[in-house]
Amino acid sequence: MTRRAAAYLWAAPTSLPGLLLAVCTGARMAWRDGVLEAHGRGVARWFDLVAPGRGIIAMTLGHVVLARDEVALGDTRAHERVHVAQCERWGAFFVPAYLCASAIAWLRGGDAYYDNVFEVEAWRVAPIGAAAPAVLDVLPASRR
Repeated sequence: MTRRAAAYLWAAPTSLPGLLLAVCTGARMAWRDGVLEAHGRGVARWFDLVAPGRGIIAMTLGHVVLARDEVALGDTRAHERVHVAQCERWGAFFVPAYLCASAIAWLRGGDAYYDNVFEVEAWRVAPIGAAAPAVLDVLPASRR
């Protein structure tokens, strides 16, 4: 088995829910650089339902990136690819590890998203910044 195939297989338990969400929300989908990118109104509604007021514009689940729209996909592509690499390292343990990291950040008095070690790495490697005005609307001043 090739290394690439092993990475897809290892991340599959995280990718499958991402694929299911893309299909169930009626997202428009396309493959780009080995990642399924999905976007649309249904995805946006799902983001608002699971995290009201957080202004999520994109999310990675394994080799699936979900986004509100095509602009969000472009604005967050490098950042979300960091999460794809994290999913390839952590496999089925990525989501539990991410949630634990959020809980630890919150219990320490930080923000469950911005102080999550997975996000700290993604923001350090690929900050979203001024290229994504929608992100700046919800980004704390300390992170701009």
